[in-house]
Amino acid sequence: MSVNQSAPPVPPFEQPQPIYPGYHQSGYGGQPGSTALPTHYGTYNGPVPGYQQTSPQGVSRAPPSSGAPPASTAQAPCGQAAYGQFSQGDVQNGPSSTVHLQRLPSSQPFGSPPLAPVVSQPALLQPYGPPPTSAQVTAQLAGMQISGAVAPAPPPSGLGYGLPTPLASASGSFPNSGPYGSYPQGQALPLSQAQGHPGVLPPQRSAPPLASNFTSPASGGPRMPSMTGPLLPGQSFGGPPVSQPNHVSSTPSQALTSGTQITGPPGALPPMHSPQQPGYQMQQNGSFGPARSPQANYGSPYPGTPAFGSQPGPPQPLPPKRLDPDAIPSPQLNELPPQQKTRHRIDPDAIPSPIQVIEDDRNNRGSEPFVTGVRGQVPPLVTTNFLVKDQGNASPRYIRCTSYNIPCTSDMAKQAQVPLAAVIKPLASLPPEEASPYVVDHGESGPLRCNRCKAYMCPFMQFIEGGRRFQCCFCSCINDVPPQYFQHLDHTGKRVDTYDRPELSMGSYEFLATVDYCKNNKFPSPPAFIFMIDVSYNAIRTGLVKLLCEELKSLLDYLPREGGAEESAIRVGFVTYNKVLHFYNVKSSLAQPQMMVVSDVADMFVPLLDGFLVNINESRAVITSLLDQIPEMFADTRETETVFAPVIQAGMEALKAAECAGKLFLFHTSLPIAEAPGKLKNRDDRKLINTDKEKTLFQPQTGAYQSLAKECVAQGCCVDLFLFPNQYVDVATLSVVPQLTGGSVYKYACFQVENDQERFLSDLRRDVQKVVGFDAVMRVRTSTGIRAVDFFGAFYMSNTTDVELAGLDGDKTVTVEFKHDDRLNEESGALLQCALLYTSCAGQRRLRIHNLALNCCTQLADLYRNCETDTLINYMAKFAYRGVLNNPVKTVRDSLITQCAQILACYRKNCASPSSAGQLILPECMKLLPVYLNCVLKSDILQPGAEVTTDDRAYVRQLVTSMDVAETNVFFYPRLLPLTKSPIENTTEPPAVRASEERLSNGDIYLLENGLNLFLWVGASVQQGVVQSLFNVSSFSQITSGLSVLPILDNPLSKKVRGLIDNLRAQRSRYMKLIVVKQEDKLEMLFKHFLVEDKSLSGGASYVDFLCHMHKEIRQLLS
Repeated sequence: MSVNQSAPPVPPFEQPQPIYPGYHQSGYGGQPGSTALPTHYGTYNGPVPGYQQTSPQGVSRAPPSSGAPPASTAQAPCGQAAYGQFSQGDVQNGPSSTVHLQRLPSSQPFGSPPLAPVVSQPALLQPYGPPPTSAQVTAQLAGMQISGAVAPAPPPSGLGYGLPTPLASASGSFPNSGPYGSYPQGQALPLSQAQGHPGVLPPQRSAPPLASNFTSPASGGPRMPSMTGPLLPGQSFGGPPVSQPNHVSSTPSQALTSGTQITGPPGALPPMHSPQQPGYQMQQNGSFGPARSPQANYGSPYPGTPAFGSQPGPPQPLPPKRLDPDAIPSPQLNELPPQQKTRHRIDPDAIPSPIQVIEDDRNNRGSEPFVTGVRGQVPPLVTTNFLVKDQGNASPRYIRCTSYNIPCTSDMAKQAQVPLAAVIKPLASLPPEEASPYVVDHGESGPLRCNRCKAYMCPFMQFIEGGRRFQCCFCSCINDVPPQYFQHLDHTGKRVDTYDRPELSMGSYEFLATVDYCKNNKFPSPPAFIFMIDVSYNAIRTGLVKLLCEELKSLLDYLPREGGAEESAIRVGFVTYNKVLHFYNVKSSLAQPQMMVVSDVADMFVPLLDGFLVNINESRAVITSLLDQIPEMFADTRETETVFAPVIQAGMEALKAAECAGKLFLFHTSLPIAEAPGKLKNRDDRKLINTDKEKTLFQPQTGAYQSLAKECVAQGCCVDLFLFPNQYVDVATLSVVPQLTGGSVYKYACFQVENDQERFLSDLRRDVQKVVGFDAVMRVRTSTGIRAVDFFGAFYMSNTTDVELAGLDGDKTVTVEFKHDDRLNEESGALLQCALLYTSCAGQRRLRIHNLALNCCTQLADLYRNCETDTLINYMAKFAYRGVLNNPVKTVRDSLITQCAQILACYRKNCASPSSAGQLILPECMKLLPVYLNCVLKSDILQPGAEVTTDDRAYVRQLVTSMDVAETNVFFYPRLLPLTKSPIENTTEPPAVRASEERLSNGDIYLLENGLNLFLWVGASVQQGVVQSLFNVSSFSQITSGLSVLPILDNPLSKKVRGLIDNLRAQRSRYMKLIVVKQEDKLEMLFKHFLVEDKSLSGGASYVDFLCHMHKEIRQLLS
């Protein structure tokens, strides 16, 4: 077999695998299987030669140290599809520090053609010797002999992954695999093969981006950092890689940093070395390298692993294990027959850990303020708490990019396949210690702009001719400076007033707009809020109407107001409806409110002008009287049918008549089936899932709502929709108007006042009080060479450049994709300017400007060194979620996988140091791309579980469309926080653990949050004192499953946990309702859905399996 030969064909992704003849499968579900241990493996993906099952006599194994098996794996059917043909990995705790090993037949002379691996000889254990030299480490030797659980290697300072606990893999169910998701026995993991002669350094290239190194462990002892070139500055051979911030570019260009490598058995064996080479001792799996001396944390020299072609040695004692609370084995695992324990797996700790990356970034970048003065800086991660100092570029709170260094040419961009996009949040709220954008008033002349491209004055404009002219940084046009704006230049060519003017020194600022920027050339009136309440039988029966009217009495005092204004300028109006509409006159001169009914819903009009929209303080008595009367007026209603489109039409007409913009708050309970425009029918059909017609479930039923939305946008009428469905309401259609007007949708299925009132009222309060820009238009300008070509979010576009938003709040983002239309220049870089024209809550017309300068590169390595994975995933999710409207879900999934493989294959081919095809090498700042992408692929939109409703999918789809980067980060990879590990007096947020079932210890309590849901998982063996302190009951069995409120108890633990829950809720834009889940309870299935590193019940792959699949895809592209 030649070294470069491609691997034999494999069954396609997610197809059942063949069962190989000649070896015994372990029994499923706890049945004893064959007692023999498979010793060796056939070539990756090839047929397995007849297995002679001989037990190596010297292999003793530690008991597996994970908790109970993942339920998802245990219950999956035997023949369930898995990813490709993958194999037994092995456990290594901690980092990527490994020598790459390669399996060799002992009789093979150096340089002769490689033979097929020998499969029947038992093995000998050999100890390590002294540390290797640089040249020896470079020899990358692949292949693994796998033994049982091993002791963790000490985590290094820089690139360790996860907690140091050897835990079972959550790899999902392979055909006839053991009950805990072990890999099929007799296959080997394609994670890698590295090749090269121990004495020869691989050819060098210019420095690739920093990348991290993982190698599937051989048998798990202490490992060396593996290098694919000279060391990083300051790094010694014996120690781990030096700690570096997540996005720091690699040091001097000749220093070659290691690539992320995950190593396993070869697909085609590399050239072999003969055992007779002088100076090398036979080492693991028959590969060569110097013997290793004892390592820290190990009592004695580590006994190595069996070598091929030698006699069995005496059994060796196992290395001491590090004690860890999670490592207490569960009874179920210990009761298994020995050969069924999970031996064969890649250690989840050996692959990139989101938790570790987040933690490293916090430690490296959380303490210093992020100063925006330098072009093309990658900001800290969204999960890091940091301060921003605006010195000429917009804060990452306003704009985040997928890459801060963009390719100079479109060919280079096409080659890399990294989407160039910016996620823009124009009205983002800032922490109190950061100043809001300054407001600049240029008087009647208005803001200074370029005559040709209309870009606004910003720090990148170049003043020339002594300050009398300026050259536009976007289109290079030379413009005159108006006399009132003239200022002299200093010796560096800068204006002497640069630091006195926000538009010349800051990345973000606001201009007061002149009358030219207003509709019909007149200044706008202050906006209005109209509350439109469904009073059909369902709304009255659940207590919703009574609860809402009670809340509005106090909530109206908190309408948004400008700066230091004493009261809000916003006027309010009220409508109730079922299949007719009731308008209320609440004029301050009336003693009682008056009701007017409009029953002709087909031709909607507003029956009154004066007295409908009023100032809250002037009409307070009348409004309070109305809110008291509404629940009583409709208390005995039997009307179950509702209308929907006419309600929005009425609100819009009212705003039109009052000549102002505004927002409608709609509270709606059921599918609008009454005879009226926009009438809908129940079209819910789960049979369409996984068919070509599935896309129709996400499309609106009728075009009526699109045209209604268009009218709303023209009027500046934004719609926020609160839904309270008991059954299907067709969210895909009802959410069209909120989506196109920049509004929000909130959904409370099966609403019950006692369980859901806190969540609903909290969302309502936040929604009514938040700062909103009305009647907004946003445009993104770019410097020559790139242009904005695509937009994602909650808005309407009537042309290709202007994003129109009837309303825009501080939570909403607009995602913009850029493409090349010319060559870029490395010196001048690329510039973006986002300009938002909007009406403030007080009725003032303003322009908010955000500027950002990016670097440009001619080397792909520079692109990969300056990417932001969280932003990339935000863009890819939005792109995919829009894709399901017009394409089969499978097509969308496949295109995501292909794009990710192309991105990583391009890095591998052009930037990584040369190494064998068997290694998976990931760029440092994209090492989490596979795990996050897998979470997107497993989400309810792209792979729904049986319990997910069509409405849920439509709801989440439109929600994600306007999420910011921090929200998508936690939504796709939830935070899992252990509550009883840190001391009670420590009130800071506990460090998170990875979202996998094997991280759960049944003696512990965990909080899981994803921005929409909040679970408190209680292990079955939690100490009785903890149960008492938190739940005020004496034992685990007395805890109520599904509990949504923790009792308020006066003890440190109760206060700490309730405080933490309040903190988490304060960080999110929607109230997360708590659900208490007990271990082994039926609700646990719902909780496990969020453990995204595990195999999902709906068929989604585990992280380990997906990484293997990604690796296979990359290898196919490279070959």
